[in-house]
Amino acid sequence: MENTATFKYSWGIDAALDVIGGKWKPLVLYQLKEGTMRFSQIMERVKPKISQRMLTRELRELEKDGLITRKVYAVIPPKVEYTLTEKGDSLMPILDQLCDWGYEHMNEDIEFKCEE
Repeated sequence: MENTATFKYSWGIDAALDVIGGKWKPLVLYQLKEGTMRFSQIMERVKPKISQRMLTRELRELEKDGLITRKVYAVIPPKVEYTLTEKGDSLMPILDQLCDWGYEHMNEDIEFKCEE
């Protein structure tokens, strides 16, 4: 019997980088590790500054991939909050290690130290 399964990824690292890869997603996720945040709070904390359009796109992709949840409140002006899901929170040890590695090896070029 022939195996007809079709896989989207060859390796686990391929899948992980597809979900969190790029310049902005890890930074956005890392900000949310402290808890629920509004769009403007994320925008303010992500350095260097990300455009509103790019942040909106990244948040939508992170939500689609199940790493964050988006809660919309029916108030005027609109209020939207973002929170890590359990799946998103499971990335925090990995992102902490990446942050530590970057600080250890590139500390002369880094403005902020990783959160303890």
